Amino acid sequence: MRPTISSWSIWGYLPVIAAIAVVWSHSIANAQSRAGTPLKLDTGEEIYKAACVGCHGPDGKGQPKSTLGFEPPSTFPDFTDCAGATPEPDTHWATMIHEGGRSKGFSPIMPAFGDALTSEQIKLVVGYLRTLCTDQHWPQGDMNFPRPLFTEKAFPENETVLTTAFNTTGPAGITNELVVEKRLGARTNMELIVPGAFQKQPSSSWFGGIGDISLELKRTVFFSNRTGSILALAGELKLPTGDANRGFGNGVTTLESFASFGQALPRQSFVQTQFGIEGPYRRSQIPAEMFWRTAVGKTLAQDRGFGRGWTPMVETVGVRELRPQAKIEWDVVPQMQVTLNKRQHIRANVGISVPFANTANRATQVVFYLLWDWFDGGLRDGWK
Repeated sequence: MRPTISSWSIWGYLPVIAAIAVVWSHSIANAQSRAGTPLKLDTGEEIYKAACVGCHGPDGKGQPKSTLGFEPPSTFPDFTDCAGATPEPDTHWATMIHEGGRSKGFSPIMPAFGDALTSEQIKLVVGYLRTLCTDQHWPQGDMNFPRPLFTEKAFPENETVLTTAFNTTGPAGITNELVVEKRLGARTNMELIVPGAFQKQPSSSWFGGIGDISLELKRTVFFSNRTGSILALAGELKLPTGDANRGFGNGVTTLESFASFGQALPRQSFVQTQFGIEGPYRRSQIPAEMFWRTAVGKTLAQDRGFGRGWTPMVETVGVRELRPQAKIEWDVVPQMQVTLNKRQHIRANVGISVPFANTANRATQVVFYLLWDWFDGGLRDGWK
Protein backbone atom coordinates (compact mmCIF):
# COMPACT_ATOMS: atom_id res chain seq x y z
CA MET A 1 0.00 0.00 0.00
CA ARG A 2 1.47 3.37 -1.01
CA PRO A 3 -0.56 6.28 0.48
CA THR A 4 0.82 9.73 -0.26
CA ILE A 5 2.10 11.91 2.57
CA SER A 6 -0.10 14.95 3.09
CA SER A 7 0.97 18.34 4.42
CA TRP A 8 -1.57 18.16 7.26
CA SER A 9 -0.30 17.98 10.79
CA ILE A 10 -1.01 14.88 12.85
CA TRP A 11 -3.59 16.90 14.83
CA GLY A 12 -5.52 17.55 11.67
CA TYR A 13 -5.57 13.82 10.95
CA LEU A 14 -6.85 12.62 14.30
CA PRO A 15 -10.55 13.40 13.67
CA VAL A 16 -10.33 11.77 10.25
CA ILE A 17 -8.67 8.62 11.64
CA ALA A 18 -11.26 8.39 14.38
CA ALA A 19 -14.08 8.79 11.87
CA ILE A 20 -12.64 6.06 9.64
CA ALA A 21 -12.29 3.71 12.60
CA VAL A 22 -15.84 4.34 13.80
CA VAL A 23 -17.38 3.97 10.34
CA TRP A 24 -15.40 0.79 9.68
CA SER A 25 -16.27 -0.80 13.03
CA HIS A 26 -19.96 0.05 12.65
CA SER A 27 -20.03 -1.35 9.12
CA ILE A 28 -18.51 -4.62 10.32
CA ALA A 29 -20.85 -4.81 13.27
CA ASN A 30 -23.92 -4.09 11.15
CA ALA A 31 -22.90 -6.67 8.58
CA GLN A 32 -22.26 -9.26 11.27
CA SER A 33 -25.59 -8.68 12.95
CA ARG A 34 -27.60 -8.77 9.77
CA ALA A 35 -30.14 -11.61 10.08
CA GLY A 36 -28.28 -12.70 13.20
CA THR A 37 -25.59 -14.33 11.05
CA PRO A 38 -21.88 -13.57 11.61
CA LEU A 39 -20.14 -12.13 8.58
CA LYS A 40 -17.86 -14.64 6.90
CA LEU A 41 -14.47 -13.25 5.99
CA ASP A 42 -13.00 -16.33 4.35
CA THR A 43 -11.36 -14.75 1.31
CA GLY A 44 -9.16 -11.74 0.66
CA GLU A 45 -11.86 -10.18 -1.51
CA GLU A 46 -14.46 -10.47 1.29
CA ILE A 47 -12.11 -8.89 3.80
CA TYR A 48 -11.20 -6.11 1.37
CA LYS A 49 -14.84 -5.29 0.73
CA ALA A 50 -15.59 -5.27 4.46
CA ALA A 51 -12.55 -3.29 5.67
CA CYS A 52 -10.89 -1.47 2.78
CA VAL A 53 -13.41 -0.54 0.11
CA GLY A 54 -14.61 2.54 2.00
CA CYS A 55 -11.35 4.37 1.20
CA HIS A 56 -9.68 2.34 -1.55
CA GLY A 57 -12.81 1.82 -3.64
CA PRO A 58 -14.38 -1.35 -5.05
CA ASP A 59 -11.84 -1.48 -7.88
CA GLY A 60 -8.73 -0.59 -5.83
CA LYS A 61 -8.30 2.80 -7.49
CA GLY A 62 -9.49 4.88 -4.49
CA GLN A 63 -12.82 6.40 -3.65
CA PRO A 64 -13.59 9.87 -5.04
CA LYS A 65 -13.54 12.78 -2.59
CA SER A 66 -17.32 13.19 -2.85
CA THR A 67 -17.78 9.63 -1.55
CA LEU A 68 -15.14 9.81 1.18
CA GLY A 69 -16.66 12.81 2.89
CA PHE A 70 -13.27 14.10 4.08
CA GLU A 71 -10.18 15.67 2.57
CA PRO A 72 -7.92 12.77 1.47
CA PRO A 73 -4.21 12.84 0.69
CA SER A 74 -3.49 14.12 -2.81
CA THR A 75 -3.97 10.61 -4.22
CA PHE A 76 -4.79 7.17 -2.97
CA PRO A 77 -2.64 4.29 -4.16
CA ASP A 78 -3.97 2.67 -7.31
CA PHE A 79 -3.63 -1.08 -6.81
CA THR A 80 -4.41 -1.70 -10.48
CA ASP A 81 -1.30 0.29 -11.50
CA CYS A 82 1.26 -2.47 -11.86
CA ALA A 83 4.23 -0.09 -11.86
CA GLY A 84 3.34 1.08 -8.35
CA ALA A 85 1.75 -2.09 -6.97
CA THR A 86 4.36 -4.73 -7.78
CA PRO A 87 7.84 -3.59 -6.59
CA GLU A 88 7.30 -4.08 -2.84
CA PRO A 89 7.36 -7.49 -1.08
CA ASP A 90 4.26 -8.85 0.67
CA THR A 91 5.83 -8.05 4.06
CA HIS A 92 5.76 -4.33 3.21
CA TRP A 93 2.04 -4.45 2.43
CA ALA A 94 1.29 -6.58 5.49
CA THR A 95 3.07 -4.07 7.73
CA MET A 96 1.03 -1.20 6.28
CA ILE A 97 -2.22 -3.05 6.98
CA HIS A 98 -1.24 -4.27 10.44
CA GLU A 99 0.51 -1.14 11.73
CA GLY A 100 -0.98 1.66 9.61
CA GLY A 101 0.53 4.27 7.33
CA ARG A 102 2.83 5.84 9.93
CA SER A 103 4.71 2.54 10.26
CA LYS A 104 6.25 3.15 6.82
CA GLY A 105 6.46 6.92 7.00
CA PHE A 106 3.30 7.42 4.94
CA SER A 107 0.10 9.27 5.76
CA PRO A 108 -1.51 8.48 9.15
CA ILE A 109 -4.90 8.54 7.39
CA MET A 110 -4.18 4.85 6.70
CA PRO A 111 -5.34 3.22 9.98
CA ALA A 112 -3.86 0.14 11.64
CA PHE A 113 -5.93 -3.05 11.36
CA GLY A 114 -3.75 -5.25 13.55
CA ASP A 115 -6.39 -5.42 16.28
CA ALA A 116 -9.23 -6.08 13.84
CA LEU A 117 -7.72 -8.61 11.43
CA THR A 118 -5.69 -11.73 12.10
CA SER A 119 -2.35 -12.37 10.45
CA GLU A 120 -4.01 -14.92 8.18
CA GLN A 121 -6.69 -12.42 7.15
CA ILE A 122 -4.05 -9.79 6.38
CA LYS A 123 -2.23 -12.35 4.25
CA LEU A 124 -5.46 -13.02 2.36
CA VAL A 125 -6.01 -9.29 1.76
CA VAL A 126 -2.47 -8.88 0.41
CA GLY A 127 -3.05 -11.85 -1.89
CA TYR A 128 -6.25 -10.25 -3.18
CA LEU A 129 -4.54 -6.88 -3.76
CA ARG A 130 -1.95 -8.66 -5.87
CA THR A 131 -4.70 -9.78 -8.26
CA LEU A 132 -5.75 -6.18 -9.01
CA CYS A 133 -2.66 -5.79 -11.21
CA THR A 134 -3.83 -7.91 -14.13
CA ASP A 135 -0.73 -7.54 -16.33
CA GLN A 136 1.26 -10.71 -15.70
CA HIS A 137 4.47 -9.27 -17.19
CA TRP A 138 5.41 -7.56 -13.89
CA PRO A 139 7.47 -9.60 -11.38
CA GLN A 140 6.27 -9.19 -7.80
CA GLY A 141 8.30 -7.59 -5.05
CA ASP A 142 8.91 -10.83 -3.15
CA MET A 143 11.67 -11.44 -5.73
CA ASN A 144 13.17 -8.01 -5.06
CA PHE A 145 15.80 -9.44 -2.73
CA PRO A 146 18.25 -7.32 -0.72
CA ARG A 147 21.18 -6.14 -2.82
CA PRO A 148 24.58 -7.76 -2.10
CA LEU A 149 27.79 -5.76 -2.39
CA PHE A 150 28.90 -7.31 -5.69
CA THR A 151 26.31 -9.74 -7.10
CA GLU A 152 23.95 -8.05 -9.56
CA LYS A 153 20.23 -8.49 -8.88
CA ALA A 154 17.81 -9.91 -11.45
CA PHE A 155 14.93 -7.68 -10.34
CA PRO A 156 14.61 -4.37 -12.29
CA GLU A 157 15.01 -1.32 -10.03
CA ASN A 158 14.79 2.45 -9.76
CA GLU A 159 17.61 3.26 -7.39
CA THR A 160 20.96 4.93 -6.84
CA VAL A 161 23.82 3.13 -5.06
CA LEU A 162 27.15 4.59 -3.94
CA THR A 163 29.74 1.94 -3.02
CA THR A 164 33.10 2.68 -1.37
CA ALA A 165 35.94 0.25 -0.64
CA PHE A 166 39.02 0.85 1.56
CA ASN A 167 42.18 -1.24 1.40
CA THR A 168 43.12 -2.59 4.82
CA THR A 169 46.21 -4.43 3.56
CA GLY A 170 48.74 -3.61 0.86
CA PRO A 171 48.97 -0.17 -0.77
CA ALA A 172 46.59 2.47 0.58
CA GLY A 173 43.65 3.01 -1.74
CA ILE A 174 39.99 3.94 -1.92
CA THR A 175 37.63 3.00 -4.75
CA ASN A 176 34.14 4.38 -5.38
CA GLU A 177 31.35 3.36 -7.71
CA LEU A 178 28.13 5.27 -8.39
CA VAL A 179 25.33 3.24 -9.98
CA VAL A 180 22.11 4.86 -11.22
CA GLU A 181 19.40 2.40 -12.25
CA LYS A 182 16.24 3.28 -14.18
CA ARG A 183 13.44 0.79 -14.74
CA LEU A 184 11.82 0.83 -18.18
CA GLY A 185 8.44 -0.87 -18.09
CA ALA A 186 7.82 -4.26 -16.55
CA ARG A 187 11.11 -6.07 -17.13
CA THR A 188 13.84 -3.79 -18.52
CA ASN A 189 16.48 -1.93 -16.56
CA MET A 190 19.12 0.59 -17.66
CA GLU A 191 22.19 1.44 -15.58
CA LEU A 192 24.84 4.12 -15.61
CA ILE A 193 27.98 3.06 -13.72
CA VAL A 194 30.63 5.66 -12.83
CA PRO A 195 33.72 4.32 -11.01
CA GLY A 196 36.43 6.36 -9.35
CA ALA A 197 39.47 5.85 -7.13
CA PHE A 198 42.01 7.51 -4.86
CA GLN A 199 45.48 6.07 -4.56
CA LYS A 200 48.48 6.91 -2.43
CA GLN A 201 51.86 7.32 -4.07
CA PRO A 202 55.11 6.19 -2.42
CA SER A 203 55.83 9.89 -1.79
CA SER A 204 52.76 9.90 0.52
CA SER A 205 50.71 12.16 -1.75
CA TRP A 206 47.23 11.10 -2.88
CA PHE A 207 45.79 11.34 -6.38
CA GLY A 208 42.40 10.39 -7.80
CA GLY A 209 40.37 10.13 -10.94
CA ILE A 210 37.34 8.76 -12.76
CA GLY A 211 37.50 5.22 -14.13
CA ASP A 212 35.88 3.61 -17.17
CA ILE A 213 32.19 4.60 -17.31
CA SER A 214 29.73 1.86 -18.25
CA LEU A 215 26.24 1.68 -19.71
CA GLU A 216 24.19 -1.44 -19.05
CA LEU A 217 20.90 -2.84 -20.33
CA LYS A 218 19.26 -5.67 -18.35
CA ARG A 219 16.14 -7.66 -19.17
CA THR A 220 14.19 -10.04 -16.93
CA VAL A 221 13.57 -13.04 -19.20
CA PHE A 222 11.84 -15.34 -16.70
CA PHE A 223 10.17 -15.18 -13.32
CA SER A 224 7.68 -17.20 -11.31
CA ASN A 225 5.64 -15.48 -8.60
CA ARG A 226 4.66 -18.94 -7.36
CA THR A 227 8.17 -20.34 -6.85
CA GLY A 228 9.98 -17.04 -6.20
CA SER A 229 12.44 -17.52 -9.08
CA ILE A 230 13.74 -14.76 -11.34
CA LEU A 231 16.30 -14.71 -14.17
CA ALA A 232 17.73 -11.74 -16.09
CA LEU A 233 20.21 -11.31 -18.94
CA ALA A 234 22.31 -8.19 -19.41
CA GLY A 235 24.85 -6.53 -21.65
CA GLU A 236 27.26 -3.77 -20.69
CA LEU A 237 29.43 -1.36 -22.67
CA LYS A 238 32.45 0.02 -20.79
CA LEU A 239 34.06 3.10 -22.31
CA PRO A 240 37.77 4.00 -21.84
CA THR A 241 37.11 7.23 -19.97
CA GLY A 242 39.69 6.63 -17.23
CA ASP A 243 43.41 7.35 -17.29
CA ALA A 244 44.90 3.89 -17.82
CA ASN A 245 48.43 5.16 -17.19
CA ARG A 246 47.46 6.02 -13.61
CA GLY A 247 45.50 2.81 -13.05
CA PHE A 248 42.00 4.26 -13.50
CA GLY A 249 40.88 2.04 -16.36
CA ASN A 250 41.89 -0.45 -19.02
CA GLY A 251 42.37 2.08 -21.79
CA VAL A 252 40.19 0.06 -24.17
CA THR A 253 36.49 -0.37 -24.89
CA THR A 254 35.18 -3.55 -23.28
CA LEU A 255 31.97 -5.53 -23.54
CA GLU A 256 30.36 -7.56 -20.80
CA SER A 257 27.45 -9.99 -20.80
CA PHE A 258 26.03 -11.86 -17.83
CA ALA A 259 23.08 -13.72 -16.37
CA SER A 260 21.62 -13.04 -12.91
CA PHE A 261 19.37 -15.44 -11.02
CA GLY A 262 17.52 -15.06 -7.74
CA GLN A 263 15.61 -17.63 -5.71
CA ALA A 264 13.44 -17.15 -2.64
CA LEU A 265 14.07 -19.67 0.14
CA PRO A 266 11.97 -20.42 3.24
CA ARG A 267 11.80 -17.97 6.19
CA GLN A 268 12.80 -14.80 4.32
CA SER A 269 16.02 -16.38 3.02
CA PHE A 270 17.30 -16.13 -0.54
CA VAL A 271 20.15 -16.93 -2.89
CA GLN A 272 21.36 -14.75 -5.76
CA THR A 273 23.99 -15.64 -8.32
CA GLN A 274 25.62 -14.02 -11.34
CA PHE A 275 27.82 -15.43 -14.10
CA GLY A 276 29.37 -13.52 -16.97
CA ILE A 277 32.21 -12.77 -19.38
CA GLU A 278 34.00 -9.47 -19.94
CA GLY A 279 36.41 -8.81 -22.76
CA PRO A 280 37.85 -6.10 -25.03
CA TYR A 281 36.05 -4.92 -28.15
CA ARG A 282 39.15 -6.03 -30.08
CA ARG A 283 40.39 -9.41 -28.94
CA SER A 284 44.12 -8.74 -28.91
CA GLN A 285 44.02 -5.72 -26.60
CA ILE A 286 43.65 -7.29 -23.13
CA PRO A 287 42.70 -10.78 -21.90
CA ALA A 288 39.02 -11.56 -21.48
CA GLU A 289 37.83 -12.88 -18.14
CA MET A 290 35.02 -14.88 -16.61
CA PHE A 291 33.42 -14.08 -13.25
CA TRP A 292 31.11 -15.80 -10.78
CA ARG A 293 29.31 -14.19 -7.85
CA THR A 294 26.92 -15.79 -5.39
CA ALA A 295 25.25 -14.39 -2.27
CA VAL A 296 23.13 -16.19 0.33
CA GLY A 297 21.23 -14.24 2.97
CA LYS A 298 18.27 -13.99 5.32
CA THR A 299 16.25 -10.94 6.39
CA LEU A 300 15.41 -10.48 10.07
CA ALA A 301 12.97 -7.74 11.09
CA GLN A 302 12.56 -6.03 14.46
CA ASP A 303 9.24 -5.28 16.20
CA ARG A 304 7.50 -8.60 15.52
CA GLY A 305 8.57 -8.53 11.89
CA PHE A 306 7.23 -5.03 11.19
CA GLY A 307 10.29 -2.88 11.95
CA ARG A 308 13.86 -2.31 10.80
CA GLY A 309 15.26 -5.06 8.58
CA TRP A 310 18.68 -6.66 9.11
CA THR A 311 20.02 -8.91 6.36
CA PRO A 312 23.24 -10.85 6.99
CA MET A 313 24.74 -12.24 3.78
CA VAL A 314 27.78 -14.23 2.72
CA GLU A 315 29.02 -13.63 -0.81
CA THR A 316 31.69 -15.33 -2.88
CA VAL A 317 33.34 -13.59 -5.83
CA GLY A 318 35.48 -15.44 -8.40
CA VAL A 319 37.40 -14.13 -11.44
CA ARG A 320 39.56 -15.98 -13.98
CA GLU A 321 41.30 -14.59 -17.04
CA LEU A 322 40.68 -16.57 -20.23
CA ARG A 323 44.31 -17.40 -21.01
CA PRO A 324 46.48 -20.46 -20.49
CA GLN A 325 47.79 -21.08 -16.97
CA ALA A 326 45.55 -18.37 -15.47
CA LYS A 327 44.43 -18.98 -11.89
CA ILE A 328 41.07 -18.29 -10.33
CA GLU A 329 40.92 -15.46 -7.83
CA TRP A 330 38.38 -16.04 -5.07
CA ASP A 331 37.14 -13.66 -2.40
CA VAL A 332 34.67 -14.27 0.42
CA VAL A 333 32.57 -11.29 1.52
CA PRO A 334 30.57 -11.51 4.79
CA GLN A 335 28.29 -8.48 5.06
CA MET A 336 25.25 -6.96 6.74
CA GLN A 337 22.58 -4.82 5.11
CA VAL A 338 20.26 -2.68 7.28
CA THR A 339 17.28 -0.48 6.49
CA LEU A 340 17.85 3.03 7.80
CA ASN A 341 14.37 4.57 7.76
CA LYS A 342 10.77 3.46 8.27
CA ARG A 343 9.97 3.25 4.58
CA GLN A 344 13.07 1.09 4.10
CA HIS A 345 13.98 2.74 0.81
CA ILE A 346 17.25 4.05 2.28
CA ARG A 347 19.62 1.19 3.12
CA ALA A 348 23.24 0.60 4.02
CA ASN A 349 25.45 -2.44 3.65
CA VAL A 350 28.92 -3.02 5.07
CA GLY A 351 31.19 -6.01 4.65
CA ILE A 352 34.78 -7.14 4.31
CA SER A 353 36.18 -8.66 1.12
CA VAL A 354 38.88 -11.21 1.96
CA PRO A 355 40.96 -12.97 -0.74
CA PHE A 356 41.25 -16.71 -0.08
CA ALA A 357 42.61 -18.10 -3.37
CA ASN A 358 45.42 -16.69 -5.53
CA THR A 359 45.93 -13.93 -2.97
CA ALA A 360 49.21 -12.45 -4.22
CA ASN A 361 49.10 -8.67 -4.60
CA ARG A 362 45.40 -8.52 -3.67
CA ALA A 363 44.24 -6.45 -0.72
CA THR A 364 41.64 -7.14 1.91
CA GLN A 365 38.99 -4.41 1.70
CA VAL A 366 36.23 -2.96 3.84
CA VAL A 367 33.29 -2.32 1.49
CA PHE A 368 30.31 -0.10 2.22
CA TYR A 369 27.33 1.17 0.25
CA LEU A 370 24.39 3.54 0.65
CA LEU A 371 21.30 2.69 -1.40
CA TRP A 372 18.42 5.02 -2.27
CA ASP A 373 15.34 3.43 -3.88
CA TRP A 374 14.04 6.74 -5.24
CA PHE A 375 10.84 5.21 -6.62
CA ASP A 376 9.60 5.02 -3.02
CA GLY A 377 10.30 8.66 -2.21
CA GLY A 378 12.93 11.33 -1.67
CA LEU A 379 15.94 11.14 0.61
CA ARG A 380 14.06 12.96 3.40
CA ASP A 381 10.85 10.92 3.10
CA GLY A 382 9.83 8.03 5.30
CA TRP A 383 11.90 8.81 8.42
CA LYS A 384 9.05 9.86 10.76
